[in-house]
Amino acid sequence: MKKQLRILITGAAGLLGSQAIRFFNQQHEVHAVVHSPVTEPVEGVTYHVLDLCTAFDVSTLPPQVDAVLHLAQSSKFRDFPAQALDVFNVNVAALAKLLDYARLANCQKFIYASSGGVYQSGQPVVHENSPISSHGELGYYLASKLCGEVLAQNYSSIMDVAVLRFFFIYGAQQRRSMLLPRLVDNVAAGRAVQLQGEDGLVINPVHVSDAVHALDKILQAEGSATFNVAGSQEVSIGALCRCIGAMLGKEPVFERVDAEAGRLVANIDALQALGWSPEVGIEQGLKDLIP
Repeated sequence: MKKQLRILITGAAGLLGSQAIRFFNQQHEVHAVVHSPVTEPVEGVTYHVLDLCTAFDVSTLPPQVDAVLHLAQSSKFRDFPAQALDVFNVNVAALAKLLDYARLANCQKFIYASSGGVYQSGQPVVHENSPISSHGELGYYLASKLCGEVLAQNYSSIMDVAVLRFFFIYGAQQRRSMLLPRLVDNVAAGRAVQLQGEDGLVINPVHVSDAVHALDKILQAEGSATFNVAGSQEVSIGALCRCIGAMLGKEPVFERVDAEAGRLVANIDALQALGWSPEVGIEQGLKDLIP
């Protein structure tokens, strides 16, 4: 039987966070940080309403905690430069404050949700030690994520720090502006989907349920490390749209762009070495996104 832990999870109202609090609440004491009061709280979870883009007060958080899962991200990540400070405050300033809180709360494990987008483009497959994009090419949001990685890793002498680089998480109730729900809506509405080259970008997206199980494996593992969190299936944007079209009974419309199709495919050997493997295939997972 696993030891019961006291776990603090930020971004608990988001796609990954909302699934994580339900999963960990089955065996652990869960404290959920949310931006505003929840209308349907999970029984047994203690909620803390904190706005991470402001000067929030950590004194309202539990004085002792075994693990912190910092999964929050700014919803304004596309709105640069108008919302640059919102992105910075959540991804960097709030992280710095939570790392210090974790130190004082005798935290043993800090998990930071970063992004696979930090890797240099043009690589067939990216490993955790693959080159990172130069700072001028990252864009503000991804630059803030990389800054967060550097800040978090500095605490690895005080507690175990795990940096997770997620690749296109998707699942039920995801914001429709995100990649896979947006593809579903475009195919459903008969809107053209732009493809680079013949079939577009190749990715290996991860279903949210598999991402939660990855969190669990990493929580149990000892030591500090960086992990790619992605699915086991490589698929192009074109192939995704054709799969969606088959489910909807609609032929997808494509607009091809005269550019080389890219790849953002992650190697997941490091995470699989901990005993984790994605279980939800693309066709099965896409059903969660069909209205």
